[in-house]
Amino acid sequence: MAVASSVCLLTVREERREKGERASTSPLPVCPWRSPPTMNSREFRRRGKEMVDFVADYLEGIEGRQVYPDVQPGYLRPLVPTSAPEEPDTFEDIINDVEKIIMPGAASPACTELETVMMDWLGKMLKLPEAFLAGEAGEGGGVIQGSASEATLMALLAARTKVTRRLQAASPGLTQGAIMEKLVAYSSDQAHSSVERAGLIGGVKLKAIPSDGKFAMRGSALQEALERDKAEGLIPFFVVATLGTTSCCSFDNLLEVGPVCNKEDMWLHIDAAYAGSSFICPEFRHLLNGVEFADSFNFNPHKWLLVNFDCSAMWVKNRTDLIGAFKLDPLYLKHSHQDSGLITDYRHWQLPLGRRFRSLKMWFVFRMYGIKGLQAYIRKHIQLAHEFEHLLHQDPRFEICAEVTLGLVCFRLKGSNKLNEALLERINSAKKIHLVPCHLKGKFVLRFAICSRTVESTHVRLAWDHISQLASDLLRAEKE
Repeated sequence: MAVASSVCLLTVREERREKGERASTSPLPVCPWRSPPTMNSREFRRRGKEMVDFVADYLEGIEGRQVYPDVQPGYLRPLVPTSAPEEPDTFEDIINDVEKIIMPGAASPACTELETVMMDWLGKMLKLPEAFLAGEAGEGGGVIQGSASEATLMALLAARTKVTRRLQAASPGLTQGAIMEKLVAYSSDQAHSSVERAGLIGGVKLKAIPSDGKFAMRGSALQEALERDKAEGLIPFFVVATLGTTSCCSFDNLLEVGPVCNKEDMWLHIDAAYAGSSFICPEFRHLLNGVEFADSFNFNPHKWLLVNFDCSAMWVKNRTDLIGAFKLDPLYLKHSHQDSGLITDYRHWQLPLGRRFRSLKMWFVFRMYGIKGLQAYIRKHIQLAHEFEHLLHQDPRFEICAEVTLGLVCFRLKGSNKLNEALLERINSAKKIHLVPCHLKGKFVLRFAICSRTVESTHVRLAWDHISQLASDLLRAEKE
């Protein structure tokens, strides 16, 4: 699940270093990425007041609007581009399109149809295989879930239903209970705890596959576990591969795990909650290689793509796998278009029946920043993480505990776990920055994550000076 969900870099108070603090003197890499376009506080106030007027005008004139829209299913897609803009649009253009494109179908169709289009926009930004996109008549498609936890649970439940029906079709006398007690799901030992929770809710066994030296699940380790379990009469059916683990942002080997899952006819779900945003940059897209083997894929734009919580993007190759597991149609939920094949009924794609208009904020962000602006934002954060990594390399007291791939740096003082626990206590007690730890191969490790929209190189350097000074104070106290 998310790296950034459990640790954040707070803006460091820009205080002068006190006399005697350790200062960094070596040259640092210069961040080449320009900041993406953002509103300053003055423009934000102005636009905020305009939006209040927009809402007030709507409420004042609401009696002049129809209760039920005139638009027909499919009205929206021809009115918007097929992909996100490369460059930012103006705020005025977006607001004008709200009235022209969204409001005619605001009672319902716009909510559904914009979500379908925005998920296709985002899928194209990631260069997902065509099978995951809804398009005009695709079998796959995307849906906005509330969190990666929900997406994992939905995938597991859909996979459970699919394998149960397949086995019962082959052996009609086989009961659901007899199948359930033998089902086994798998994930890396580095997977987020929400994967284990999905197994508990789904009532199936979940086994952790030992990761390798780079904290990645490998195909050979998965295959060994499958052979053992099949020999014991168990039924492997579901695998979660993590891209960007919470502890250290490691990546399971999709190019090995994927073929194993396909060969064994198991559902493969990819959890890229934090790291997925980086895949919009061509230089990081290779981290998603192997996605073509997956049945479902998820990441959280609300973590690192400037979309406010909650917004968890989930795609499936075959939408009928989800719909088949969750479709219920009581009379009070029936509507005239449900059997037309012209609409996507997202209540069958998620746990709750009700849903918010979450695609609207995606539409605003993608248009306000453009793809290039979002790429610049990601690249800047990664460069700042490497800047912090560089500072650590200059100080022989510290060690880096995992490869720095994106915006997370795992580090510690050379020494005991107790020493590093004491350092973290000093850091967090000072309340200038906040770090969350993890354990890697038995070592207590500190995690420094770049995830604030407004973070700059200055903040990274101030944070480093603060950590360095606290480390000096701690080591001095240890000697006394």
